[in-house]
Amino acid sequence: MSGDGASSDASERYGELRHCYGEQIHLIDNPFLTSVLARISSPQVSLPEVLNLIRLSYEILLGAATEEFPRTQVEVSTRMGEFHPKEGVYRGVVLDPATKVVICDVVRAGMVPSQVCFERLLSVLPDASLRLDHLNMSRVTNENDQVTGVDLSGSKVGGSVEDSILLIPDPMGATGSTILRAVEHYRENWGSPRKIIAMPIIVTPEYLKAVLEGIDDVAVYAGRVDRGLSAPEVLATTPGSQWDLERGLNDRSYIVPGAGGLGEVLNNSWC
Repeated sequence: MSGDGASSDASERYGELRHCYGEQIHLIDNPFLTSVLARISSPQVSLPEVLNLIRLSYEILLGAATEEFPRTQVEVSTRMGEFHPKEGVYRGVVLDPATKVVICDVVRAGMVPSQVCFERLLSVLPDASLRLDHLNMSRVTNENDQVTGVDLSGSKVGGSVEDSILLIPDPMGATGSTILRAVEHYRENWGSPRKIIAMPIIVTPEYLKAVLEGIDDVAVYAGRVDRGLSAPEVLATTPGSQWDLERGLNDRSYIVPGAGGLGEVLNNSWC
């Protein structure tokens, strides 16, 4: 993991780690979130706690990712309006309720994160603005357990994504193959969304490179960038400043330090 907070070529936002991966990448620099991710990654943490921590981390990430959503001015009467009819009104900015959002659940690691994002957005946007889709996807590996692609074996998609924000909360951003295949599926069959937001909790430099090269209109919101297999002198530099020398994937395309096979963990497949 890199957490050095050095200077950046990317546009700076409050609460984001400084890096050189470009303005489309947003690494949330929040000590509470990094503490949550550290516990998620620990083998000593029980499954019920991991599930709760995943939900918590996605509530935080979603709050950051809504920076990409359209906004509108509103006037909302408050409970104080009874006593102050003129002043007891909130006048300010909220998420535009006309914004269409499609959340893509990538089975199986993305099931819990997607449900969290769906339910939380239902708290502030009308039902008619939201949809939850499901893609059944899995890694394709060779005889050396190296990832060679992604198998999309089925989907439940509720219709077009034209003029919609497509939100993909798949927790582990390893190779980028999954999100590239998901976006390809939507564009080939369901139209082109107005915006694509990837929401992995942990990403690698390899993932970021693949996603930026493969999707021109993507924004990535992540809680941590892991480049633990990079040389010490590379780890000492600003994330992304020596991008070609950074490495976060082992020979089986698992993230290091990472959190292990989070899809297996969340579904208790190792019990």
